[in-house]
Amino acid sequence: MSTAPRAVLAALFIASAGSAYAAGDVEAGRIKANTCMGCHGIPNYTNAYPTYRVPRLGGQHPEYIVTALKEYRDGKRAHPTMHVQALSLSDQDIEDISAYLAKAPAHK
Repeated sequence: MSTAPRAVLAALFIASAGSAYAAGDVEAGRIKANTCMGCHGIPNYTNAYPTYRVPRLGGQHPEYIVTALKEYRDGKRAHPTMHVQALSLSDQDIEDISAYLAKAPAHK
């Protein structure tokens, strides 16, 4: 395969991968993310045990949120609370939540 067709295929792959994360509905994600905000929406929130700072998710890249939630749901990331939270989420729920969180304000 010559270089030109490879470049076209690579560009198409990148474009289609980016559009997969644009599939989420921001408004639906706002509603679905209410549970998430119980921990992730509190400034300077620290979990009691084990002690760690709960990360803020506003402004996070949607690709990261999609990957993380699917890995929590599928048991590939070890965190019991996140596993239970993500267990009931469909792929569309995850896309919606990630679309909302990407648009939510980032807090330092």
